[in-house]
Amino acid sequence: MKTLHAPARHKPARALFAVTTAVAGACALLATAALSPAQASSHREAPFITTKPKVDGTDFYMFTSYEPGRSNYVTLIANYQPLQAPYGGPNYFQMDPEAVYDIHVDNNGDAKEDLTFRFRFQNKTKGTTLPIGGLNVPIPLIQSGAVSGPRDAALNVNESFTAQLIRGDRVNGSTAKITNAAGGATVFDKPADNIGQKTIANYADYASQHMYNVNIPGCNVPAKMFVGQRKESFAVNLGSIFDLFNIPLASMIDPNKINATKSILNDANITSLVMEVHKNCLTRGSEPVIGGWTTASVPSQSTTPTPTLARSVGVPENGKGFTQVSRLGMPLVNEVVIGLPDKDKWNYSEPTGDGQFLSYVTNPTIPALFEIAQNAPGTAPTNFPRNDLVTTFLLGLPGINQPAGVVPSEMMRLNTATPPTPEGQQNRLGVAGGDLAGYPNGRRPKDDVVDISLAVVMGGLCFLNGDNNGLGLGADCKPSAVPLGATTLSINDNVDQAQQKFFGKFPYLFTPIPGAKTPN
Repeated sequence: MKTLHAPARHKPARALFAVTTAVAGACALLATAALSPAQASSHREAPFITTKPKVDGTDFYMFTSYEPGRSNYVTLIANYQPLQAPYGGPNYFQMDPEAVYDIHVDNNGDAKEDLTFRFRFQNKTKGTTLPIGGLNVPIPLIQSGAVSGPRDAALNVNESFTAQLIRGDRVNGSTAKITNAAGGATVFDKPADNIGQKTIANYADYASQHMYNVNIPGCNVPAKMFVGQRKESFAVNLGSIFDLFNIPLASMIDPNKINATKSILNDANITSLVMEVHKNCLTRGSEPVIGGWTTASVPSQSTTPTPTLARSVGVPENGKGFTQVSRLGMPLVNEVVIGLPDKDKWNYSEPTGDGQFLSYVTNPTIPALFEIAQNAPGTAPTNFPRNDLVTTFLLGLPGINQPAGVVPSEMMRLNTATPPTPEGQQNRLGVAGGDLAGYPNGRRPKDDVVDISLAVVMGGLCFLNGDNNGLGLGADCKPSAVPLGATTLSINDNVDQAQQKFFGKFPYLFTPIPGAKTPN
């Protein structure tokens, strides 16, 4: 078994200290936290968000860039609009021009946003017509011919967006525009979706014309930005997992079965908001750990379930505010941790209000459902409350990605002082596999978060914690608390995230699948 080493910023002594008292304090704090409504989301994970796919956040990635020469940068990727069929014309998957899409960063551990990257979209129809029998009749498609560049004459709809940086609270903070480093423009073209090879013969080249070097207010180092369709980045045995773990237990704990099944999402696309920002523009003072999450909000006049639970966000425009309806930090939280009655509430919530959901973390139901579904009594950990999960999901791992003075809350946490692992050397299990630059210390595209999350919820980090490797999860988290023993670290859904296609450089996520290929 690999030994884990703490990054330089946090001394090993801190990594080894017993956190029983700290976690107990965290639980007490969470239990009494203000229950103010707030933000999170995943693939169709809550009842209401299934009615608003354009603002459904599906995945959030935050990692130190591993493109050679870019190790001082952090890449942030927010994916929206799940399960896009490549052939989904004629309108495809434009973003909602009435919505607000945010990526939030907490750089002092207080569970509140300090930086917010905000995106707004515009879809302008040109009204292309054709002369039909003496009349000029509007065409029914978003294109009238082959497309090769931004605002191509053949495009009937020009998609564009603006980006802003909000410092401080996203409602009352200071707002400034992100500008194109080449010329200072504040409006950016978004590529049309990958309609098909007859319309866009070389989509990779077309998309690359929409990758921008940008200036961020208050940051003296240019950043990179891309917004557009990508190949779905998430791999999962989706049908089988939700069909009560319809995979034989022997197969789920067999490491030889990790890549036995094709991901059901291999034929889908996604829409990605990608930023690469110098780490010094994200961190504060000497603290290298940042937290991140994404949200999406719609006009408050829109139909929302129990709107009194939701927070009005953003600066009102023409007297209209926005209501948050989607939130995503760590993957799979709302899908498989939060109980059905609270899924919409979770999407409306903020990290500062996560105390209302504490019991879902300290007393998780997935291990018990796993036992029932697999007819394998006695396989679930019983070290209640599950302080190992409180640490992993609400505090960060001591010595790895826990900021000083952290306020317990759910979000992705990344230690920007941890050097990136080169792409070819990354371990698909991240921290559980001995690779401290991986999940749950941030999340890279190749981190197999399904397998990692299954292993963690079944006690995998407790098994590692007993190997004297510095995870610091407390005395109640030890090998004896893990009924499946070492096989816990082999739990898998028979789909290997690391085998998906990605780029080893910005924007990392792969070219989207075309709606049709040109016949040979």
